[in-house]
Amino acid sequence: MQPLGNIRVIDAATLFAGPMAATYLGDFGADVIKVEHPRRGDPSRGHGQAKDGVGLWWKLLSRNKRVTAVDFSVPEGQEVALRLLADADVLIENFRPGTLERWNLSPERLWEVNPRLVIARVTGFGQKGPMAHRPGFGTLAEAMSGFAAVTGEPDGPPTLPPLALADGIAALAVAYGVMVALHARERTGRGQVVDLAIIEPILTVLGPQITAYHALGTVPRRTGNRSSSNAPRNTYRTRDGRWLAVSTSAQSIAERVVRLVGRPDLVEEPWFASGRTRAEHADELDAAVGGWIAERDADEVIAAFEEAQAAVAPIYDVRDIAEDPQYAALESIVHVPDEELGSVALQNVVFRLSDTPGEIRWAGPPKGAHSEEVLGGLGYGADDIARLREAGVVA
Repeated sequence: MQPLGNIRVIDAATLFAGPMAATYLGDFGADVIKVEHPRRGDPSRGHGQAKDGVGLWWKLLSRNKRVTAVDFSVPEGQEVALRLLADADVLIENFRPGTLERWNLSPERLWEVNPRLVIARVTGFGQKGPMAHRPGFGTLAEAMSGFAAVTGEPDGPPTLPPLALADGIAALAVAYGVMVALHARERTGRGQVVDLAIIEPILTVLGPQITAYHALGTVPRRTGNRSSSNAPRNTYRTRDGRWLAVSTSAQSIAERVVRLVGRPDLVEEPWFASGRTRAEHADELDAAVGGWIAERDADEVIAAFEEAQAAVAPIYDVRDIAEDPQYAALESIVHVPDEELGSVALQNVVFRLSDTPGEIRWAGPPKGAHSEEVLGGLGYGADDIARLREAGVVA
């Protein structure tokens, strides 16, 4: 049995933090039941690229999930929800605060039928505060966390990422919070609410900006590909037109890099002794490193850095990732049989366990693919399911 094989998760969330958290749990064996709206379906089905009309983001986001569709806003749908949650371990939802309460599905009501239920409530701004009831997405978290303010060139505008970054970070935090709550349940016997605001995990990932502001009054500025914590740290173009990234977070690596590029004298400079003071001389360091790299082809540069035990990596696009031997060795990409598309390539589980590894068993299924199986397991007969379908309560 996989490590979470005894855990049942009801994923009633959308776009993207909550569902991805459920995906992480499903990757390690949790029985995840994805609940969509019976008429609208999950909006991620229509996000991003599609093949033959089938959304590819959905294939990734809903892997390893059994899917059904229930309208929680109507009384008969609420009865289905209570049956679903009566023997579940986790509910993940991202409705605006007060919505579950309006549907008579508040945590207190759910704990009446299942006191061991862990309820993860994933919203843009949390369950309290002046913005709690506003619609919230990862983009707003990227803006409000300080991320966009420090991203981009110094003379350019604040820059948002071209992907669901805040949601992705929040998903890991949600999965972590759920596992902490499940562990606590072993001691207390009771479930609890995991209240996660998407604006918070990315705020933490951004490092000590809050600490520095309160201690020193400093406000981070945009530095492009440079870092205010160390140098040389940038992207550099090689003679054959490829781009490489260099990092010198460790002092020993910084010393190896400047010796490699023919500037051992820099090591003797007083300012070279720390990452922060090296960052104050980024122009000089970039000129030394960038000039040396520009005179050589990428393969030569990478080989020289490897021999010197210095840190360098090529700037990849997805074509490079698909062909890279390191990703291949890690089995970071898997090809999964799929009833709609024949086969889909997906990122593998995010870490490896030596004794109980996770597994991608199937990609995101068609809408309602497991409704008979799921509803039948709750005691609904074929006639009941047909009636609920006819009424638009389930799909």
